[in-house]
Order: sequence, then C-alpha cells, then structure tokens
Amino acid sequence: VKMKIELCQFSGYKIYPGHGKRYITKDGKSFVFLNNKCAAAHLAKRNPRKIDWTVLYRRKHKKGATEEVAKKRTRRTQKFQRAVAGTTLSDLMAKRNQKPEVRKAQREQAIRAAKEKQKAKEATKSKSKPAAAKSHQSKNKAAQKIQAPKMRVGGKR
Repeated sequence: VKMKIELCQFSGYKIYPGHGKRYITKDGKSFVFLNNKCAAAHLAKRNPRKIDWTVLYRRKHKKGATEEVAKKRTRRTQKFQRAVAGTTLSDLMAKRNQKPEVRKAQREQAIRAAKEKQKAKEATKSKSKPAAAKSHQSKNKAAQKIQAPKMRVGGKR
C-alpha cells in the first residue's frame, strides 16, 4: 500500500502521513500545512514568495537550481569570407591560393615599376630646376646686400 504524500500550501515542502495540519475555510476551501508555523504565516496573509525559507521564494530567486540544470552552451561564432572595398571575393581567393614565389615576383615587379616612375619624375624635376634655382639665388643675394645687420640691444638674450 502506497502512502499519500501531500505538499504544504504555504512552504511547498512534503507532508508525510501523521504530520501536518488541515485548515478548511467557511467557503469549503481546504489548505494543508506542514506545521503551525506555516499555518500561522498563511492566516496572517504573508506572501510565501517573500519568505526566504519557502520553496516559492527559492524558485523565484533561483536558489539551488545550479545543481539540477547544466549551463547553457554558447554558440561559436562562424567565420565568413567577405569582399574588401576594391576587390571581389573571387580575386581575394585567387590571391590567397597563389604560390609564394608568384606573389613575390609580382611584388618585385610592382616595386620596380614604382621606382622607374619615381626616377622619371625626378629627371623631369632636375631639368627644370637649374634655371629656376639660378634666378632664385640672384634674388636672394640682392636681398642680403640690402639688409644691414641689426644692432643688438639689451643683456645676454
């Protein structure tokens, strides 16, 4: 024969046979309490969610639930390949899959082209520079002849 185990209406604890207190209101509602402490708290209209030894309080404030439920697993972020401003994804993948030697050769070729461009620019500058420099120097000499050295007045500074 199986014994009937009831639950306390206030605290939420199990009530074993031979224990507890049954309270029946005038309108016929039946309440079962574990002990006089629970019955008195219920009759004083206390809220079991605010009393820290009740099951309802512990559930509301998540007490003791960590042993029962395992922590949720966080999902790993997935990596995506995206195109960069001036290039498409296919161009990027092609560049990534190139052999290092090919990439190095392209780099050296680009460097060589940039250097040649720089030399050409310098050559055009140097051709026009001498004539302009001579006229600029003569102006400076004339200005230096006109300016007389200023006399210093005062102390060390």
